[in-house]
Amino acid sequence: MTIEFRTITVLGTGVLGSQIAFQTAFHGFDVTAYDIDDAAITAARERFDGLAAVYRQEVPGADADKTAATAAGITLTTDLAAAAAEADLIIEAVPEVLAIKRDLYGKLASLAPERTVFATNSSTLLPSDLADATGRPDRFLALHFANHVWKFNTAEVMGTDRTDPAVFAAVAGFAKDIGMVPIELHKEKAGYVLNSLLVPFLNSGIELAAGGYAEPAAVDETWRIATGAPMGPFQMLDIIGLTTPYNILVNGSEAHRKLAAWLKENYIDKGKLGAATGEGFYRY
Repeated sequence: MTIEFRTITVLGTGVLGSQIAFQTAFHGFDVTAYDIDDAAITAARERFDGLAAVYRQEVPGADADKTAATAAGITLTTDLAAAAAEADLIIEAVPEVLAIKRDLYGKLASLAPERTVFATNSSTLLPSDLADATGRPDRFLALHFANHVWKFNTAEVMGTDRTDPAVFAAVAGFAKDIGMVPIELHKEKAGYVLNSLLVPFLNSGIELAAGGYAEPAAVDETWRIATGAPMGPFQMLDIIGLTTPYNILVNGSEAHRKLAAWLKENYIDKGKLGAATGEGFYRY
């Protein structure tokens, strides 16, 4: 079976969805980006213009003409049927709520052509949690990106026991075609490879600061000096944004919920949400 992807639809134009759409368009694919209302679409256009500026600064060969054409060439729509109608591959990057995702896939099942492959960018849900809702479990899998896709360019590919191997191979090939490094998982794992390593590391950093053992800057300095890494856990948390680790921790064990409460009281409730808001553990 030959599977070719030329027309790509990205569902959700938040921070990561907009990056996926821009990276895909930058590498020559026809891209449609869908979101739920005009306000979201307006915000997406601003994100694409912002990404064009970032690419000009950080990506080799990303001159003003190419980045401007990339941003302008992405089709934006609030019409799900139109977004799905011609798609070879649909990448879903909507909020991490099971009910929202299952409802969306239920609609897509009848809107998308039979050939269309569905991929979820979910970071916390397993593809098997969603497979039945897609109506095509053999053509469904996870394709997980890291924030700042143009720089931290891993793309984790994880199917279920019902994913067609040809579909898996085609999606891994697509990831490579858009400048990513495909990381193939042989079976389902919550957190994939990256977050299975990263989340415990970040939580350990938070535990040191919340427990009064060391200040965040001291934890980061220790990690950078001792390992040669460019960033420590709190620098990473500021880039990620503090609401994401908070949401993970607050739904965890009792110990994790205590860490979540510390984050909320000392940072989130004070508007210190990370680099995007000008202050988190550090000021920007």
